Amino acid sequence: MSAAVTAPAGGAPAASRGILLMLLLPGLVALVITFLLPLLWLFRASFASSAVGALSGGDWTSEAYTTVLFDPFYWRVAWNTLVLGFNVAVFAVILSYPIALFLARTQSRFRGVLTALAVAPLLTSSVVRTYGWMVILGDRGVINSTLQALSLTDGVIRLTNNSFGATVALIEILMPYAILAMLSGFGRLNVQLEEAAAMLGANRLKVFTRIVLPLSLPGVLTAALLVFVLAISSFVTPRLMGGGRVFVLGTEVFNEATVTLNWPLAAALSVMLLVLFSSIILLYQRALRALEV
Repeated sequence: MSAAVTAPAGGAPAASRGILLMLLLPGLVALVITFLLPLLWLFRASFASSAVGALSGGDWTSEAYTTVLFDPFYWRVAWNTLVLGFNVAVFAVILSYPIALFLARTQSRFRGVLTALAVAPLLTSSVVRTYGWMVILGDRGVINSTLQALSLTDGVIRLTNNSFGATVALIEILMPYAILAMLSGFGRLNVQLEEAAAMLGANRLKVFTRIVLPLSLPGVLTAALLVFVLAISSFVTPRLMGGGRVFVLGTEVFNEATVTLNWPLAAALSVMLLVLFSSIILLYQRALRALEV
């Protein structure tokens, strides 16, 4: 005669939760050490009275935030950052959308190769690509030299050392991210819905505006969010393409931290950038919920 042994009712779920916590613990510890603690230190440094106080913990003061909030220069810097991010996000998404849609639809056996080619620029450093755009858009670059050789312009067209050059370079640099984000978000597209709409008499334009575009909007919003966040936090490209004439939060944080050694002000500007990130993410979540309704 055999006896059946039964485990306690809550034993298995409790053991599963214990194993899950053990598996999550290393990642949580790494997240606290590499993200949460530096973020707390950054917040503390923004209230320090000096760079020494930011390191050792001096008196608390709101001088840095007073400077950021009441100096028109920093409001102009924040506005320039938002405009740069918006322009880059809009044009990067517009230029990347046809490429992503083609890669999502194509049945070619070379689809993998084409996708790899679309994101291949990510294998090259953004610094190298920025210098490439400096050569292309420079006063004696490819575009200016071609226009002058064709007698289309008499003088040099300023395409660098301004926000235009920084915007163009960032669009090209961030397009692969937009393509990848849209490819991952085009899962709702269904060819059968388009075929059904075509059978009911809808032309290609109506099929695109009524079927394809609405279903692909979540992917478009994800790509726009990703590109916008990367654009407003960029430093190298605005610094090089702007020639010191484009002031955005990334360049100002660098200047305050390394040139003037005003670490509290650099920390306050970093907190301001984090607030912008949070605001944009909240807007993105609301827009995504509105699309899902």
